Amino acid sequence: MADVPFPGAIRPAEPQPRSEPLPEQRPKPRELDRAAPEMLARILESPTYRRADEDVAFLNADETRGVRLQIDYLKPQLELERTGVQHTIVVFGGTRVLEPLAAEERLHELQRALEATPDAPGLLARVKRAERVRAKSHYYDVARDFGRLVARTGQGPDDCRLMVVTGGGPGIMEAANRGAHDMGSKTIGLNIDLPHEQFPNPYVTPELCFRFHYFGMRKLHFLLRARALVAFPGGYGTLDELFETLTLIQTRKIRPMPVVLVGEAFWRRIFDADFLLDEGMIDPEDRELFWFAEDAETIWSSILAWYQANGGGTPGAPCF
Repeated sequence: MADVPFPGAIRPAEPQPRSEPLPEQRPKPRELDRAAPEMLARILESPTYRRADEDVAFLNADETRGVRLQIDYLKPQLELERTGVQHTIVVFGGTRVLEPLAAEERLHELQRALEATPDAPGLLARVKRAERVRAKSHYYDVARDFGRLVARTGQGPDDCRLMVVTGGGPGIMEAANRGAHDMGSKTIGLNIDLPHEQFPNPYVTPELCFRFHYFGMRKLHFLLRARALVAFPGGYGTLDELFETLTLIQTRKIRPMPVVLVGEAFWRRIFDADFLLDEGMIDPEDRELFWFAEDAETIWSSILAWYQANGGGTPGAPCF
């Protein structure tokens, strides 16, 4: 087909700017109505004139909770997809489990305070709790070693097929992120917005550190790519995540995956699954949904053994 000649008198429209501004690009001049500028200012300052995605008050309303849930899910989802994150090993544990040196310094600080003021209310109890934290501080090193082991499975910092993910906070979470960071691997932190100021640990990869508004969306992202859950000693938050994961596996809302509880003495005291079984509250197969470990090598080798016993390969089968 012959080329159609382009009319020389017609030029393609420029994207920006126009040669001549449109009428709405100019405010009504004061010369035509002295009150017009003040009236226009009130309109521009009105919350109703704000574009919906720029109106924070509107976005925080009860009626827009559904929108907030959507974007709370979508922002990290898109970034994780863009980065190529496929599978994760979830590590939970107490924020109060300090690294050994910090735990030792904290204990000595309280001991000195107790020597100076032996009658101070509650100080002796604080010393005893600090002693217990120091006794568990070796788990920081175990979590850090485990983060290194997971990171070694990759082929460099751009290999995001299997990554460590934590809640992004201090303590055990910091240790696991730090271990992956030690190996030059990227590592994920799923932080949560809280009423008080708080900070993510510095070892999370900046572009993979997310802050959620809703605990539910954070939990979804914890398990969406999870291929194993490793729970160290911790408090309410750790127990919450652990029991929810066990419930989801028990009911087969998600496919079974390895669940490793690190620190058998701690877990047997806080969570007596044998008692639940004896009382008829769970079935024998539910008792087999988790096992105990004490060191990083055992954690990792037992996860690999679980996958080999359930079809072979590595932690890569879909969870949902």
